[in-house]
Amino acid sequence: MRSILIFITIIGLTLADVSHIVDTTPEYNIPNPYSFQYEAGRYPGHVDRTHSEVGDGTGVVRGAFSYVDPRQQVRTVEYVADEQGFHPQLSHPVQDTKAVQLATQRHFALYNKIAARNSDPNYVEERGQPKETEAVAFAKQKHLDLFEKIAAEHAKIGEEQLAQRLAFEATSIRNEEEQYQ
Repeated sequence: MRSILIFITIIGLTLADVSHIVDTTPEYNIPNPYSFQYEAGRYPGHVDRTHSEVGDGTGVVRGAFSYVDPRQQVRTVEYVADEQGFHPQLSHPVQDTKAVQLATQRHFALYNKIAARNSDPNYVEERGQPKETEAVAFAKQKHLDLFEKIAAEHAKIGEEQLAQRLAFEATSIRNEEEQYQ
């Protein structure tokens, strides 16, 4: 009886009308034109950031935003976003500080040093991997020795735990039914 009821339920579900579940929302490929703008500040009557944007309905967005930077200068970014990407124009292009210029120079010097070393056939093996130095070989061997030592300790612990379990099972009552037979 129960299997007949399950069979009838399955047949009913397969024949049910599910057309209302299918999403019939039309796809819109063309964005709607829009426009927005706002100003904000940290306290009433004070404006320290603005943003305005216009979407023309063809997928091109033009806008601008301004903010007050930590040096109390107003920075403005005008932008266009289209099929080719996001194209900002800064009102005050970022100037590198002396520290950033020095870090950039050090970065490129180190990059060039590494590139030269990696192209040296005495440094690189056939597959493009660096050749193993004595220090790396020593560290690898030390790692392998420690790995083997730890693996042996774990094997010993595993054997001890197995022996304890077998001894416990040998002296324990397996289940209550054996006790009363």
